[in-house]
Amino acid sequence: MTDRRKDPLHTPLCDLLGCDQPVLLAGMGGVSRWELAAAVANAGGYGILGMVREDPTLIAAEVAALRGATDRPFAVNLIPSATAPGLLDAQIACCLDLGVPAFSFFWDVMPDVVARVKRAGCLVLHQVGTVEAARIAEEAGADAIIAQGVEAGGHVHGRLPAFGLAEQILARTDLPVVVSGGIATGEGLAAALAIGADGVQCGTAFLATEESFAHPYHKSRIIEATSDDTVLTDVFVLNWPKGAAVRVIANSVTDGLDGHYLGHDPDNLPRVAIARDGDQPRLRFSTDSPLRTTIGDLEAMALYAGQGVGALNDVPPAAARLGDMVAQARNILKGTV
Repeated sequence: MTDRRKDPLHTPLCDLLGCDQPVLLAGMGGVSRWELAAAVANAGGYGILGMVREDPTLIAAEVAALRGATDRPFAVNLIPSATAPGLLDAQIACCLDLGVPAFSFFWDVMPDVVARVKRAGCLVLHQVGTVEAARIAEEAGADAIIAQGVEAGGHVHGRLPAFGLAEQILARTDLPVVVSGGIATGEGLAAALAIGADGVQCGTAFLATEESFAHPYHKSRIIEATSDDTVLTDVFVLNWPKGAAVRVIANSVTDGLDGHYLGHDPDNLPRVAIARDGDQPRLRFSTDSPLRTTIGDLEAMALYAGQGVGALNDVPPAAARLGDMVAQARNILKGTV
């Protein structure tokens, strides 16, 4: 084990996950594919494949490609409560057959799902938005808790600031706690470690990198945006449970809400295709974000971004993004800046 007096960034989380730096890639659906996960893992972070609602055939292909690009440990992110039971069962069975070492779960805690993968010897990271959800996840057998704050991009489960939520969870658990939401620089990483957390999870910071599977248009909107350009809304809800809010960069859809960002019923939203990924239509108001393969009205899709977006002004390789974050945090923690 690394002596933290020599490396203040090496935490127990690194030993648990087998990574060098306590920085996790968020399991962003569609975006965190093998290329990005491998880049983060090879740079010393922890790669997570975003496989929400994906067919097991794709999961198998992504895992194979990831293993071909790195020998570092990784996790697969699934969203049990936003996935049809039959598909979820097939996804988990596929992952277990492939020997996937860890799972990252999000949204409602489903103890039977956690128990299933724990019985198979897998690690479980559970992202939560409330102290109560953290308690349930720990009781279900989670090995680490990811405390997601309201500043986060993409789907946002709770309404507390990330650091406030993390501090409350830290006071109630001995599990490693990861802070997620609005963190895009080494300052955020250093601040997380300073309150006793074991690391951070970053989504937006890695979405705007070369290896991300996000569409170049999405990346360009991120590097142009400030934190004031993001809004929390549940209008992009098709494919997810009612009331599932997301943080996105404001666009023509959110501008048309006249400030009424929350309270939208998916049953009352029209199903109109505005874009496509191959033969798959992408609907207005769906949770789909524009990927490399998407064509159509990209501006009207969900352009996910957290409130740390203002710190991002380029689209570098993921290793460079991670390296800059780690170097800045190390300097801060060693008192050299």
